[in-house]
Amino acid sequence: MNPSQTAPGLERAEAISPEVQTKRTKHFRKPTRSFWQIWNMSFGFFGIQFGWGLQMANMSAIYEYLGARADQIPILWLAAPLTGMIIQPIIGHASDRTWGRLGRRRPYFLAGAILASTMLLLMPNSSALWMAACMLWILDASINVSMEPFRAFVADILPEGQRTSGFAMQSLFIGLGAVVASALPWLLTNVFHMHQFSGDPHAVPSTVRLSFYIGAAAFIGAVLWTIITTPEYPPEDMEAFKALKAQKTGLAANVKEIFAAISEMPDTMRKLGPVQLFTWLGLFCMWLYFPVAVAHNVFGAEDPKSPLYEAGVDWGGICFALYSAVCFAFSFALPGLARKLGRKHTHTLCLICGALGLMSVAVIHNKYVLLLTMVGVGIAWASTLSMPYAVLAASLPPDRTGVYMGIFNFFIVTPEILASLFFGWIMIHLLHNNRIYAIIAGGVFMLIAAALMQRVRDPRTLSVQDV
Repeated sequence: MNPSQTAPGLERAEAISPEVQTKRTKHFRKPTRSFWQIWNMSFGFFGIQFGWGLQMANMSAIYEYLGARADQIPILWLAAPLTGMIIQPIIGHASDRTWGRLGRRRPYFLAGAILASTMLLLMPNSSALWMAACMLWILDASINVSMEPFRAFVADILPEGQRTSGFAMQSLFIGLGAVVASALPWLLTNVFHMHQFSGDPHAVPSTVRLSFYIGAAAFIGAVLWTIITTPEYPPEDMEAFKALKAQKTGLAANVKEIFAAISEMPDTMRKLGPVQLFTWLGLFCMWLYFPVAVAHNVFGAEDPKSPLYEAGVDWGGICFALYSAVCFAFSFALPGLARKLGRKHTHTLCLICGALGLMSVAVIHNKYVLLLTMVGVGIAWASTLSMPYAVLAASLPPDRTGVYMGIFNFFIVTPEILASLFFGWIMIHLLHNNRIYAIIAGGVFMLIAAALMQRVRDPRTLSVQDV
């Protein structure tokens, strides 16, 4: 089957009049999608994760190139999650009430991709800490604009029986994008033999700059592929949709609706929230400190401007690439594993694997053995990107899918905010700026998340159609 082929009958639905279309969609049953159709609707996540992976693997090092201390790094990340906490529910609410030529979610994919790609071009040319922090703020906000509607996009288009496969496919592309993004500076240095440093001691290495430029092209290109190949279904009752949109307008009304949705949050979502909070707190501990921990604790580099430090950070990127590769490979196994064990038990088991991987970093000093720790992290990462969303989607009302997916993001950005506000103090006063201790703490947080997952009730068992 051609990868660009759309769902059966969808082309005809777009060609008929709005009146006939409205009558048909009132009782429309979502068709089962082929592998390539799920591939197309998820491909945009490759570009999104390319940008996200470059940010996660390189921003702490960029801050240190520009003179930041270890205890300053968390606060420099603060503006980004604060913006995400505000933007995601607003974008989700807005996309729930959008319908136009590009559809419901696709206009937001496109706007976010344009902004994020622009920031990726500008970011590595920052000449001061404040400039890099501002660029990260805008970049993270732009990624959120693209990312949030993608979660609702899968729930909109796929029947319940295929949603686990849809979110697993997103995990696959997230893993693939992160593999390339994390390894790219190392590849440019060691395979293509590019020179890393200019005469300016505070300049970002040329390999990192080129990686960000490539990321900008990948981001916009992948999102455009999904926009072009995957049309959306119109609202099931167009007249009711228009009436709802006309009745509730303005910022105050929209904010009121968001708070109303929070107060009426489904029980499954309430219990998934703490799981996400502790999972992402563990992940942010890793992202904030793993590459620089490798440089300092495994490679023994003290000076951020030394070639040894750069080699350590590059190896940290290789480690990130490996866990992303594991994420990519394990995504193929997730739907089948979830069918056998259930989504709840599958996610619990995967989180335990990630916790053990992070905590084992404390006893490893060989850079090659260090790669093995990333296998557990990759398994946990693949599950984190799919299982909670598959469980959540089954519990959400269709007309609030976007806003609830945005609210669910609170449980991702809150740990980033906590880490940004308090982890600098913890690093100085409790962990003595030892980055390895921060990685171990990440493993402990992930173990707590695994225990909390057992409280969650999956509202629907997996369908035999879930393949």
